[in-house]
Amino acid sequence: MTHIPVLDRYREGNSLIHRLDPRVKLILTLAFIVAVTALPPGAWSSYLLCLLPVLVAVGLAGLNPVLVLRRSLVAIPFTLAALTLVFTKEGTAVATIELARWSVSATYEGIVAFVTILVKAWLSVLTATVLVSTTPFSDLVAALRTLRIPKVIVSVVSFMYRYVFVIGEEALRLHRAREARSANPTGSAGGSLLWRSRVLGGMIGSLFLRSYERSERIYAAMLSRGFDGNIRAMRMGALGLSDSLIIAASLAYLLAMLLLSHVQRAG
Repeated sequence: MTHIPVLDRYREGNSLIHRLDPRVKLILTLAFIVAVTALPPGAWSSYLLCLLPVLVAVGLAGLNPVLVLRRSLVAIPFTLAALTLVFTKEGTAVATIELARWSVSATYEGIVAFVTILVKAWLSVLTATVLVSTTPFSDLVAALRTLRIPKVIVSVVSFMYRYVFVIGEEALRLHRAREARSANPTGSAGGSLLWRSRVLGGMIGSLFLRSYERSERIYAAMLSRGFDGNIRAMRMGALGLSDSLIIAASLAYLLAMLLLSHVQRAG
């Protein structure tokens, strides 16, 4: 089976970030996301303080900054749903758009709220990108089990990663079959837009049915082999003193950043 490289984000390396215990990286990533989410709107200096350790991690890990930035931008389209805050949140109007008999005003508070959501989502995805780029997925699954994450969640995440490549390859085969049956002498696929939509719908339905049938076969095979819901992995040792110090120092930094942002807002 040919894997789809775009789905696998891990980049091999021997940097300090790569060698760090996966449990430490996972704990710090979750703590960072929680801290970023808890920051008040418009705390721009605190957002810069959040960005600083992420940039340091990217540099220490030897990752390509442009590649990391491009991957983190996947969060931007999802935040556009909050664009309506610019026009619906009450506050000081900064611009007014006339639409026939209606007028819509963009407020300063709405702009701040939208940009805050945008920055928080981007920082969270940026941090998660660094995590998956420096940690093998098998280590992340083992870290989840060690941290007592419910075994159902661990199993779902593990199987999702395992079979997303299989489903991707199945989709590519369907696409190649469709191209082989719809080509014309000019080299481009034939058919109208309606025909293409109908074929795409059939491909999606076929992919769903094949995936469902495969899941039933895999589940039956797992039960016949005594699967009890636990994903077995090598047992990890206890965290060392250096790991505990890194966690404590990072959590102290995040806590100080949160306190600073709320003090500045109150002032």
